[in-house]
Amino acid sequence: MRFNWRTELPLLLVVLAMFAIAGLTWPNAPEHFPVHWGLHGVDRYGSKFEGILVDPLIALGLYAATLLLPRIDPGRANYAQFSGAYLAIRLVILLFLAAIYLITQLFAYGYHIDVGTVVILMFGGLLIVIGNFMSKVRPNWFVGIRTPWTLSSKLSWDRTHRLGGWAFIAGGLLIIGGVAAPPSVGIAVCLAVPITMVVVLYGYSYIVWKSDPDKQPPAATMPAGPPGTV
Repeated sequence: MRFNWRTELPLLLVVLAMFAIAGLTWPNAPEHFPVHWGLHGVDRYGSKFEGILVDPLIALGLYAATLLLPRIDPGRANYAQFSGAYLAIRLVILLFLAAIYLITQLFAYGYHIDVGTVVILMFGGLLIVIGNFMSKVRPNWFVGIRTPWTLSSKLSWDRTHRLGGWAFIAGGLLIIGGVAAPPSVGIAVCLAVPITMVVVLYGYSYIVWKSDPDKQPPAATMPAGPPGTV
């Protein structure tokens, strides 16, 4: 994948905006910054560096990784077939991180925001958006539902990602709906949904792989030949 300023600019602007906020808020930032929330509000404070710079640095690292990983992916030739979906997934994840960063900054400066509830709502929305692109992702080693069976069966990859798209959307809706329940229930739903999705999609990918007559053994897993053979 070649670097394209036109398509990469929105992602770069999100990262730069986070660093701009960090630069503007650093001089007057509190020394003890809220960095983690539990059922009853803030349950951990961190340093000024952790509260202001860690999230932008994570976003920068994620941007760089998602930009460079396709270049070393053995399945890099397939990225051209889902370049639009890949760009959208990268952008929405960066926007998710930026939104969390913004609301935590606002909270630290005295704005009354139910951070836990807002983050759960955004997480549900993130799953819904990603779910809409899941079926478009083509086989590769870094993006999508990568199990031993999807990586060795095109049929398993396609069907698992088709089901995964619906599972992400349904899971996101359940998480958003869980906000209306008591906080402990909402958090339980937020934890249970991803775990259930992993179990279901892993199991489904194996079932489809098992019935695929064209499945191939993953690379480097063929039995070794007699000594001296290649």
